Amino acid sequence: MGTVFWESPFVLDPPPAAVERHGDVDLHVPAGDGRRPAVVVVHGVPGPPEAPDARDWPLYRGYGALLAEAGVLAAVPRLTVASPDDLYAVAARVAAAAELLRADPRVDADRLGLWFFSGAGLLLGDWLRDPPAWLRGVAATYPLLAPLPGWPPVDPRFRPVDALDPPTGGEGARVEAPQVEGAARPTLVLSRAGRERPEVAPTVEAFTVVARRRGIPLCVVDVPNGQHGFDALDHTEESRAAVRTARDTLLALLTAP
Repeated sequence: MGTVFWESPFVLDPPPAAVERHGDVDLHVPAGDGRRPAVVVVHGVPGPPEAPDARDWPLYRGYGALLAEAGVLAAVPRLTVASPDDLYAVAARVAAAAELLRADPRVDADRLGLWFFSGAGLLLGDWLRDPPAWLRGVAATYPLLAPLPGWPPVDPRFRPVDALDPPTGGEGARVEAPQVEGAARPTLVLSRAGRERPEVAPTVEAFTVVARRRGIPLCVVDVPNGQHGFDALDHTEESRAAVRTARDTLLALLTAP
């Protein structure tokens, strides 16, 4: 991603939300009183080393405001990845951000969602493999859903497709994914860019095929003319509609009985 990406404005213009910085986590707080649902916004990783803190990008400030506009308290943790080994620490920070939200008296602790972007899609596996009962929905926007060719070895934990269809260890052999006691798999709201990067698109396609074959709840939001990062780079009505649809679909999951 070039500098233009992290400096580009968000495709929508929601009213700014109040932002509270709690260490490495920003909270975007909706107006009003009472307990409300919450979402952890998991920004793309790794970011270019010269990029500013992703929490300050117009893109993620925009998503925080967009969720707050709908009455959702959003947490955006700061995440840094320099090597595959850093994914363990990043995964722990995402889980900690969720617990920070659940402990906040302004939040309904039983109505949380997670929204992953770009390379953060590698973190999806934990939440699909063993979802907590409070996880009402998951969104992924132009996600990377498998390590790229040429990467150093990556723990299978960070291969989301294996969370749906785990290998046995034999060549090509697979076993049934374990059933989760007391919690159904959350619906995944998947936003796909029609002009996705050629190295990312096959990972999305492979994941989608397995998810549908396994009956995983999946809601696909297609952006036929969108590129990777369409929500910052493609200021079109198609992009704006896709972002609204993803937000509203996730919101419906959070507020369902």
